[in-house]
Amino acid sequence: MADDVIEIERLVVRYRGKSALDGLNLRVPRGAVYAFLGDNGAGKTTTMKILTGLAPPDTGRATILGLDCWAKATELRHRVGYMPERPRFYDWMSVGDIGWFTSSFHKPGFLPRFKEWADRLGLDADKRLKDLSKGGYARVGLALALAPDPEVLLLDEPTSGLDLLTRREFLASLASLAASGRTVFITSHSIAELERACTHVGLLRDGKMILHAPLEQVRQKVRRVSLRFTTAPPDPSGLGTLLEKSSTGHFWQVLLQDPDPAALATLRQRPDLSDIEDTAVSLEEVYAGLMAKPTTAPPENGPPLVRKVVE
Repeated sequence: MADDVIEIERLVVRYRGKSALDGLNLRVPRGAVYAFLGDNGAGKTTTMKILTGLAPPDTGRATILGLDCWAKATELRHRVGYMPERPRFYDWMSVGDIGWFTSSFHKPGFLPRFKEWADRLGLDADKRLKDLSKGGYARVGLALALAPDPEVLLLDEPTSGLDLLTRREFLASLASLAASGRTVFITSHSIAELERACTHVGLLRDGKMILHAPLEQVRQKVRRVSLRFTTAPPDPSGLGTLLEKSSTGHFWQVLLQDPDPAALATLRQRPDLSDIEDTAVSLEEVYAGLMAKPTTAPPENGPPLVRKVVE
């Protein structure tokens, strides 16, 4: 689609015979703040390497702004801002020096924008990089990523090492960047904070996408149903894919993926059940429910039915 700024199709990357990405498909629309989430080793950093043109895929394709990420990597560097998880600079330089040095590889306007972002992020232009804290070092990386005035921002754990207020201020700024037409693709372990800023979510596990949708759809796809029963709890089968189940006394609740509205409506008609609630959950709870390893054997040719049970 014309409005998809990032497109990944059937992407496969193998390291020493093991798949880091296994047929990954992904589309990111223009103006989205896309939260790309997964556990360590899921394939997030490998995806970033493909998107930034640092490595070619074994098979499949990845494009940004309609340009192949490997074949057109040089051209894309003037239109895409990138911050790696662990940026590395010439530590003998000052903050101002690294901005001046990097500007020689970019188009006019880079240096004044770098100075503006460095000031907004609380950086001292005269301070040596080797004397910065971990958070200060990360802020330099952010300023360099934003200085090209990019159409697309690729941010790999950009808030790692930042203090709470700076982290929240930066994440809040993502909304204004998206509103101006930029597209933000971000990985982060700060899921609760990222939920305030993101518009779309992708969950990656073992190199495969297990969920990909706008945030509002994610909130409808995973729901928590709770109730009280008088004699015996209901059978959760048929309500949807069961991710979690817990029961304490006469209180019972489940976490469901793709709940069945008709089955829930039938549940509400039962006279032995009361206080029935169907509520949205946080993105962090969605992540935990979908990423948890199965505790029961999956049915043949189907997904696991129960991932966590607490009685």
